[in-house]
Amino acid sequence: MSYDRSRDSQSLTVNMAARQQPVYWLGNDTLSVSMSLFAENRRRLCERLRANSKLARNSIVVLQGGEQTQRYCTDTDQLFRQESFFHWSFGVTEAGCYGAIDVDTGKAIIFVPKLPDSYATWMGKIHSREHFKEKYAVNEVQYTCDIADVLSNMRPSTLLTLRGLNTDSGSTCREASFEGISQFQVNNTLLHPEIVECRLLKTDMELEVLRYTNRISSEAHKEIMKHVKPGKKEYEMESLFQHYCYTHGGMRHTSYTCICGSGNNSSVLHYGHAAAPNDKTIEDGDMCLFDMGGEYYCYSSDITCSFPANGKFTADQRAIYDAVLKSSRAVMAAVKPGVAWPDMHRLADRVHLEELTRIGILQGSVDDMVKVHLGAVFMPHGLGHLLGIDVHDVGGYPEGVDRIDAPGLKSLRTARLLQERMVLTIEPGIYFIDHLLDQALADPAQRCFINNETLQRFRGFGGVRIEDDIAVTASGMELLTCVPRTADQIETFMAEAHNSCKAFDHQASQKL
Repeated sequence: MSYDRSRDSQSLTVNMAARQQPVYWLGNDTLSVSMSLFAENRRRLCERLRANSKLARNSIVVLQGGEQTQRYCTDTDQLFRQESFFHWSFGVTEAGCYGAIDVDTGKAIIFVPKLPDSYATWMGKIHSREHFKEKYAVNEVQYTCDIADVLSNMRPSTLLTLRGLNTDSGSTCREASFEGISQFQVNNTLLHPEIVECRLLKTDMELEVLRYTNRISSEAHKEIMKHVKPGKKEYEMESLFQHYCYTHGGMRHTSYTCICGSGNNSSVLHYGHAAAPNDKTIEDGDMCLFDMGGEYYCYSSDITCSFPANGKFTADQRAIYDAVLKSSRAVMAAVKPGVAWPDMHRLADRVHLEELTRIGILQGSVDDMVKVHLGAVFMPHGLGHLLGIDVHDVGGYPEGVDRIDAPGLKSLRTARLLQERMVLTIEPGIYFIDHLLDQALADPAQRCFINNETLQRFRGFGGVRIEDDIAVTASGMELLTCVPRTADQIETFMAEAHNSCKAFDHQASQKL
């Protein structure tokens, strides 16, 4: 389950070969991503659509890319990031584009904005259509203002546009729209479930990018562990993570808002938002829970490391950490195609309840605790989620897969059977959240299992989450994340890093 470092040399060979073709590459040691990745995605989509009996011949997929937006009513641009379905299909980094795919032939057309001359003054060179044709290895490039005429000349029976529910956000994805679309026959129901199923299973090339995002993000987390110490601010650790990912990995974006919780903040599941902006001073004795992932070319990572701020676990911190690690590794040992993801959540819950009983926080029959959903008091979130171009990737609840209406389980972002080439997070956690503990103590069905005297010792503890990214293989799983995980490994790594820093500081002071 450890990271295979021989992949580094393999990746280098792939990179060198890829650079002879159109690639996305930011130089230095960043990953080269061949445009053949997106050609393969389009091929798979067309193949899947052609197998759908509801598809009419001469159908054309039409997708609209993301648009550049400004901050509220100002003229200050927000940092652009491409719309995910459009990126999966074309790999285009520019804003304001459209794309079309002839389902019968696989022909791909990108439509780019026709820019005014003033663009060259303010924004830089205006590239030709031929430039974009070569850059993205598509069959044809046209201007967005000509999209209706170009599509009309192709004489499609139907335009397939994208409209469907994102089951994580509850939002509906944006359907392509342009002047003149009313002259076409449009189907906005067939495409979404098919492209979602394509995104669910990653190709070899996509897996290579996800290995890269995990490698860089893992190293960034290790950089945090080297430099964290009492007296620093949480946001300093956020800044260091972002700096490492961008400097060493070419990652301008993170996959989500960084969560840098210390002390009791480590029990706030989505800490780091505007009302709690990673602004606490890290104190001696705090547990740190740092949940951060870098994004490269729109492919994400999602890693959480939990460790003591001073580099040394207390007995209670080690007990909780070991309990979470035990559940993480139990799930990893059970993962394989055909396994139901809710069963993996139940497995993690059971391990937590067993370990909390061993610690003395709980008492009584674990089977009876399961019946009253006691595990959700300590792990209210789901075990993990799909990962890909979006950190909470699409495909969690397709038609026929229902959300389980039970504490903890209802927070799962998917309830599917696992399949080879799925990429997911495994992120069990144990948290001491006051209002959940108070609710449990007020509930006779749950209160009878809680040793309140021992529990008081853990009030204000915060929480521990261990989050790794994995790819499901034919017989099990591949662990993509590579960071120190056992308590002993963490203590040794942090001690060596701190001793190295002290030695450097001593040498530097002698030179002065």
